Amino acid sequence: MSKLPAPLNRLPLPIIGAPLFIISNPKLVVAQCSAGVVGSMPALNARPAAQLEDWLAEITETLAAWDRNHPDRPAAPFAVNQIVHTSNARLDADFDVLEEHKVPLVITSLRAPTEYVPRIHAWGGHVFHDVTSIRHAEKALEAGVDGLILVCAGAGGHSGALSPMALTSEVRRIYDGLVVLAGSITRGEHVLAALAMGADMAYMGTRFIATEEARAIDAYMTSPSLTPIQQRFLRRTADLLEQWEMAALDLRDGTHRPRLSLTLTPSAAARPPAATEPQQTTARGAAPPSAGQPPSAPRSSTGWPRISRRSARASSRPRHVSMPRAASGPATTSR
Repeated sequence: MSKLPAPLNRLPLPIIGAPLFIISNPKLVVAQCSAGVVGSMPALNARPAAQLEDWLAEITETLAAWDRNHPDRPAAPFAVNQIVHTSNARLDADFDVLEEHKVPLVITSLRAPTEYVPRIHAWGGHVFHDVTSIRHAEKALEAGVDGLILVCAGAGGHSGALSPMALTSEVRRIYDGLVVLAGSITRGEHVLAALAMGADMAYMGTRFIATEEARAIDAYMTSPSLTPIQQRFLRRTADLLEQWEMAALDLRDGTHRPRLSLTLTPSAAARPPAATEPQQTTARGAAPPSAGQPPSAPRSSTGWPRISRRSARASSRPRHVSMPRAASGPATTSR
């Protein structure tokens, strides 16, 4: 994995809670950070604009109190998402507020943040930028960002359409810095797969909708406009958040473990009815570790599994592979 920026090199879990439009708020951000996950929210969620000042004060003061009371488990840093686009009339005013509070992480979207990167670096912050293509990644890197968030197929918001495997591998051809992978990541094994593909962290959003801290109204959880699959997912999310089923593998040492307990509370509206399937005690029914379990995987300096990209793909390979032609007739290509 890449060398992580200082605010991220002590995280217990390689996860950023994605900024959810309308839904993310200070209570959710604080709960995420207290649990060891980078919490984030869009600046535009604070309405009216003056509320952003109050929200950032609440987050910084609450997390500072957490750190004083839990010196052995300091909170993760938090992030604020800024829409860097001419349509955002609040952009410069919101950046003034972010600078006043020295927000540690800023996530930028929709346009390369060229003129804002030096300003964020001046107050000691780091900049991660959403990208959906190689061209977007190149422009962000030219702007001097500290990390790329690969918004792939399945991600929410301004989602990309590319396969996470394809975009990650192509970005790694040109960039060896921090990469965060986004796109339908909801379980521990998804996070582990993201690391194996070459990402450093995972972006997780939907999993947090069914919490008391989120600003999703109860009617959303049971809305008839949701498909049965969506309704089942939200019920299952609430079920799992009782004791969060984080991984089929321990992300730090490669061993099986039970769920990781978080402070997040499932929304009552999203709780499964009594007749639903019973909770699993371990992911995919995995048994707890036994005394004869194989030794744990090697760890990186961050404590997460050291997964070499060389082991997942050939160190050198041609871009085009010539396939043998059939004995007769033209060659065909299957898609």
